[in-house]
Amino acid sequence: MSGVDPYAPQSGDAGYDVASYDLTLDYRVRTNRLQGTAVIAAAAVGDLTTISLDLVGLRASRVRVDGAPARFSAAAGKLRVTSPRPIVAGQAFEVEVAYAGAPGPRRSRWGAVGWEELTDGALVAGQPTGAPTWFPCNDRPDDRARMTMRITVDDGYTVAATGVPSAATRRAGRVTTTFTSTVPTATYLAAVHVGRYRTGALAGSGVAGIPPVTVTAPPALAAAAGRAFAPVPEMLRVFTGLFGPYPQEACALVVTADELEIPLEAQGLAVFGMNHLVPAAQRLVAHELAHQWFGNSVGIGRWSDIWLNEGFACYSEWLWSEASGGRSADDCARGHYARLAAKPRDLLLVDPGPDDMFDDRVYKRGALALHALRLRVGDGVFFDLVRGWTAEHRHALVTTDDFRAAVRSAGGVDAENLLSEWIDRVELPALG
Repeated sequence: MSGVDPYAPQSGDAGYDVASYDLTLDYRVRTNRLQGTAVIAAAAVGDLTTISLDLVGLRASRVRVDGAPARFSAAAGKLRVTSPRPIVAGQAFEVEVAYAGAPGPRRSRWGAVGWEELTDGALVAGQPTGAPTWFPCNDRPDDRARMTMRITVDDGYTVAATGVPSAATRRAGRVTTTFTSTVPTATYLAAVHVGRYRTGALAGSGVAGIPPVTVTAPPALAAAAGRAFAPVPEMLRVFTGLFGPYPQEACALVVTADELEIPLEAQGLAVFGMNHLVPAAQRLVAHELAHQWFGNSVGIGRWSDIWLNEGFACYSEWLWSEASGGRSADDCARGHYARLAAKPRDLLLVDPGPDDMFDDRVYKRGALALHALRLRVGDGVFFDLVRGWTAEHRHALVTTDDFRAAVRSAGGVDAENLLSEWIDRVELPALG
């Protein structure tokens, strides 16, 4: 583990690593009231007397460590728990937190992130530091953990969340659904979406090696969602051929009755606004699906490597354009190269800085670096490299240096030097 990330130094605690989160959540849509209990299983990295959790805008009422009552205090987005007994390095321990409040997004240098109340429901936009707005956690990108969530809402509402859902149970006008994720999940990739939705299987999925895909949407938007997502099974077929087997336990697409500025990916899930159910947004669907390989399976342990997530996802848009009979990937690349050349050339892809980590130049220059690499080594070597990358690092953490090593192994020093021109310098190289 790399410890607290310098791009978000206010988040996370390097003193322990989480193995699992077990969340019991009760949400009232009408009053935007969340009541929860979080059980966090972890192991100490060094000797501990205090455990620091990230929790923003919600109030803890009770904390236990290994079943014993513990003293705690809260300030500046941190819940600091004093263990009743010392915890030695390497020792496993468990923290239970009861908490409640009216969840809402937190202000950050990247805008408002976290739990967001909709017109008639809620969603989570967790990237990069929004997870603590709805559960206490060790909010570090490198501290991935298994997750179980039991989520209760009023009857008439449906929940979509990270993990594989169980059958919903009803009691006294309330509906509870349990979601289980056994793959390691970063806190920013955990999500909950609540609305007056219906969930159904997407036609054409779940056959011929394509994973089952569910669509959760308001009934009035079901037909439009079916049309907008009709290409998804073919996208998954193309991407599994190029990138390797689909790596997640679920493939869930959610549509809100509200308009959203951008779609949002989570582990095994992506959410779209009603405004994205148009042909022009098909590239965004491809982008979010690609994140299930790049970012959600092959993950980054530090935010400075964000280009590995977004460069691959952006390049996947161009690959899908070509595979679906649109503009070729090369044509897309050259068009975006011309636009990138007109923008300021002061961004270092390998370390863009926290203010620019979501700058469009990170996405496009990352994708262009991959295309330049493909042009240099050829399709066979390039896609063998990509499939090897996703297979070797399935549900693991990577760095840019890991990718350099993979490129050197696949294409030699010449390919590695080409990559360096794109990621280690602010000047824009020739595309080739």
